This record gives sequence, structure tokens and C-alpha cells, in this order.
Amino acid sequence: MTTTFVLVAGGYTGGWLWRDVAAGLRAAGADVHAVTLTGLGDRRHLAGPGVDLETHIADLTQLIDHIDAPEVVLVGYCYGIYPSVGAADRRTERVARLVYLDSPMPQDGLSMIDQVREQMPEGPARDRTLRQQERAEDGWRIPAPTRAELQAFGNLAGVPEEALDRLVRLVSPAPAGPYAQRLRISEAVAALPTTGVFCTTGGTMDIAALEALVASGLPLVQHLADPRATFFELATGHWPMLSAPGELTDVLLRAAAGEGQRLTV
Repeated sequence: MTTTFVLVAGGYTGGWLWRDVAAGLRAAGADVHAVTLTGLGDRRHLAGPGVDLETHIADLTQLIDHIDAPEVVLVGYCYGIYPSVGAADRRTERVARLVYLDSPMPQDGLSMIDQVREQMPEGPARDRTLRQQERAEDGWRIPAPTRAELQAFGNLAGVPEEALDRLVRLVSPAPAGPYAQRLRISEAVAALPTTGVFCTTGGTMDIAALEALVASGLPLVQHLADPRATFFELATGHWPMLSAPGELTDVLLRAAAGEGQRLTV
């Protein structure tokens, strides 16, 4: 049976970010839908003060509803995990596996900004994220990052110059609403088969650190000890679809097959 992937990028980007990975997945026989959320990428003309997280969740649920496949592997990267989790909660019967690609673990009742404030280590990247709303033009439009900002805050380890040039050319402004709106999900998401992919160069989390959190008894992560939860590490920076597209393609195919390391706690 053909595996169907839905790839959801983070802020300022769009479906174009997955070009090489999507090509690799299709070459392996998969069906691929690389999503551009409302207000981003080539849909930036649809941005406005009313665009919020629920808008992006609706983007994904509508797409899933119109995909002619019984189930999808839903891959959320960075901010993209928030609408992915929201859509997975509303369409649990259609999600074969939820993949967290170098992303946080969204929680019910918290926005992305809330989680950054509460959980992200102190540093320039955290400070810049928390100032997003202040930088927003007209109160809702966050300017696209410049090359210098990407190099300073983006953890571009391993990204070739040509890919960086394309990233700088195609990043778009982002509506502020999705980052500030609190996510509402049920416990059904925690029951889905999941895969976590950690980018370990310059990252703050890996499999060993996650095992320690589970062993500590932290309630939020206890479901990750389930044998249906698998994990991978990529020795690259925060943009694996640009820095290691071949390796990421292989990881996504293996994740869809239920492969990966399982926690030993």
C-alpha cells in the first residue's frame, strides 16, 4: 500500500521548503503533500490579522479530508507541529503516525509563545521569539527574517550556501496570530503512534535526554515510553530538509514503517 505523507513546515516558509525531501519520498513510491499554510509562502497574499492557529488547523483538516488515502503520516516541523497536532486531534482516525521533526511537544491550553516562555532555554533565540509580537507591523505582520537573522538565530549547521540563498529568497512575513493563540487538543493525540526526530547539532534535546525525562516521572512525556513511539537522531542543524535531505527522507520512510529507537525506561 502506498504511504501518504503530509509535510508541514514552520513559520516564514511553505511547501517549497520540502522540495528535495518530497522528491526523495516520491522516488521511493510515496504520495506526498507539502503544505503551505494560509498567509505564508505563495499564500502570503491571504495573510491578515484574522489568521490564527485555528486557520492553520483548518488548512490541514481540509487537506486530510480531501486526500484519497485511508491514512496519512503527518510530519510537523518546528511551528508546523502545532497545527499538525491540532489536525491530528480532529482527525485521529486518519493519522497513521504523527512525526515531530525537531519540534516542541505542544500542550493543551498553551500557545507556541507560552511554551517558549516556559520551556525554552535562556538565550538570544528565545528572546527574539518572545519579541515577535512587538516587532509585528500593524500589530499582526511579523517581517520575514533576513540572511543575517537566519545566520544568527536559525541554527543553519550543514545548510549549503545555495540552499541558504533559496531560503533567504523565499521566506515570507508571517501572521502573528498563530503563534499567540492557545492550542486546544484532547488526550487522543497522546494515543497516536508517534516518532520524534531530533537534530542534535546545536540542539537542546536528544534521545538520552528524553529518556531521562521519562525516567524522572514527568507526566507530559510518559506516553513516549509506549513501544509505538520511535525516535531518530540526525547529526545536523535545525533545517534538515536543506542540510541533510537524503538522510531525512530515509528517516521519514523508516518512521512510516514503525522503525526507530524505542526508549529503554
